[in-house]
Amino acid sequence: MEIPYDLLLKKGAAYSSKQEVCSADIEAKLQLWGADADQTEKIVSYLVEQKYIDNERFCSAFVNDKLRFNKWGKLKITQALRMKKIPDSLLERVFSEMDVSLYEQTLSELLRKKVREIKAASDYERRGKLLNFALQRGFEYEVADRLIKEMN
Repeated sequence: MEIPYDLLLKKGAAYSSKQEVCSADIEAKLQLWGADADQTEKIVSYLVEQKYIDNERFCSAFVNDKLRFNKWGKLKITQALRMKKIPDSLLERVFSEMDVSLYEQTLSELLRKKVREIKAASDYERRGKLLNFALQRGFEYEVADRLIKEMN
């Protein structure tokens, strides 16, 4: 049974007005709702044109939320956005606008909290565990290494 275009458009507009979404999110929802490829393309184009969907706005909100609330680093955020088919050029632009001091402060707080929990036989082992922790959170090696050295 083919779902009418108007109904799919209304559902897509309602979904994208409730929260920030990217084009890939709405495409996936439309496919789930039974839209064909032609309907999906038309609806996504309309929603972008009407500013329901703005990948740059979505990207900025996503980066901000993942840094502030989930305490993710650039690498992990980049991977998540690439899975949502966000182009690298947009990623570079959004990351260039990121507050570097907030980014480093977030990692520094995570490291200070983690260092109290770590049981290590030596400073070398503690440093290795802290680096591993930071890398798992998606922070770059160079930033994590510098902040760990500053802690000591």
